[in-house]
Amino acid sequence: MIHQKILLCMGTRPEIIKMAPIYHELKACNIETLLLHTGQHQDMADPMYGFFKIVPDFSLHLPRTSDKLFHLSALLLEQIGRALLEIQPTVVLVHGDTSSAAMAALAAFYQQIPVGHVEAGLRSHQDYDPFPEEKNREMIGRLARWHFAPTEQAKHNLMLENIPESRIHKVGNTIVDAVRLSDTQFKESVEQGSELEHGALKTLAAQSLNRRLILVTAHRRENLGAPLLSIAASVRELLQSEEDIVVVWPVHSNPKVRDTVHEVLKDLAPQHAKRLYLTKPLSYPSLVKLLKQAWLVLTDSGGIQEESACMQLPVMILRETTERPELIESGGGILIGTEQEVIVNQVRRLLHDSSAHSAMCGAKNPFGDGFAAARIRDILALNKHA
Repeated sequence: MIHQKILLCMGTRPEIIKMAPIYHELKACNIETLLLHTGQHQDMADPMYGFFKIVPDFSLHLPRTSDKLFHLSALLLEQIGRALLEIQPTVVLVHGDTSSAAMAALAAFYQQIPVGHVEAGLRSHQDYDPFPEEKNREMIGRLARWHFAPTEQAKHNLMLENIPESRIHKVGNTIVDAVRLSDTQFKESVEQGSELEHGALKTLAAQSLNRRLILVTAHRRENLGAPLLSIAASVRELLQSEEDIVVVWPVHSNPKVRDTVHEVLKDLAPQHAKRLYLTKPLSYPSLVKLLKQAWLVLTDSGGIQEESACMQLPVMILRETTERPELIESGGGILIGTEQEVIVNQVRRLLHDSSAHSAMCGAKNPFGDGFAAARIRDILALNKHA
C-alpha cells in the first residue's frame, strides 16, 4: 500500500474557494494533505484561507519585476519545482486554468509526480479568449493523470482530445460544495464576516428597499480597454434611465480596471450616484450574502456565474465566448458580450418582463449537487492501493 502525500497547489481567490472543499475532505479522511500557496493576490488570498480555516503549509514568494506572462511563468516553474523537490508529494492537485496551475502541473510532470486536474475539460475553443487560460487548461489536460470534469460537456471535450475515458471522472463542480459549506459549516462566518452593514455599503439596505439589486463584476484581460469602457457606460445609462435599480460593483484592484470604471462613472447626478456602490473587492462572506440579495448579475467571472447558478440567480455573461455553455443551455445565463446597446437592452428586457426573469430563476443548476469533493477524495483514495 502506498502512503499518500497529496499536495494542493493554489493561490488565486477562485482556486482557494474551489479547492477548499477538497482540502477538508482529504483531511477528514486522515490522508496526508499539504497546501502550497503559489503567491499571487496575497491581499485577497489571506482572507479566503481564513474563512475556510486553512493554513498553507508552504508559500512561494514571487519577486515580480514585470507583468509579462513569461516572467510570471518562469518564476512559478522554478519555485514550484524546487518546492516539489523538498516536499516529495505522491500526487499534485491543481485547479482550473491559471498560469500557476499550468506551471505546477508541468513542474510535477518533470518530476514524474502524477497530477490531478480539478475542473478539467472546460473549453471555449478560442485560442485567445480567454487568454491565456484556454491554452493553460489544454496543456494541463496533456499532463494530468486524473481529469475531474465538472459536467458531461467537459467530459466530452476531453474525450474529443483523445484523453482516455478511464482517466476522466465526472464529479460535479466544487463551487457547489463551497456554497453548500457556506450555508452549513461556515454559515456563522458568513454572517459575522459580512461588509454589507458598514463601510461603503452601509446605506445599501435602505437604497435597495423596493428596488432591484444588480451585482456587476468585470476584470478579465480580454475585457480591458474598450470592452470595459462599454460595460461601465452601460451601467451609467441604466442608472440614469431605470429608477428602481441599485448597482453594486466590487471593482478589481488592477489599476487598468479601477481607473476605467471610476472615470466612466464619476460625476453622476446625485439622484443616480446614490444608487451606485463602487467598492473594493468584497470578502467571500460578503459576496455570498450579496448574491443572495441580488436580482441579477452582470459578470465576466466564471466563478460568479457558477455561484449564481447555485442560488438560482439570473446571470448575463459579459463575454463573447464561454467555456460554460451548460449555464446558457439550462436557461440560467445569457451570453451578451460587451456592447453597450446590447447590455442595456437585455437588462431592460428582464426589468420589464417579470416572466422572463422568473424563467431564468427557475433554471436547474447544471454544476452538480455539492458533493464533488467527496467523489474526488474517493477516486484518489483508490490510488494508494495502486
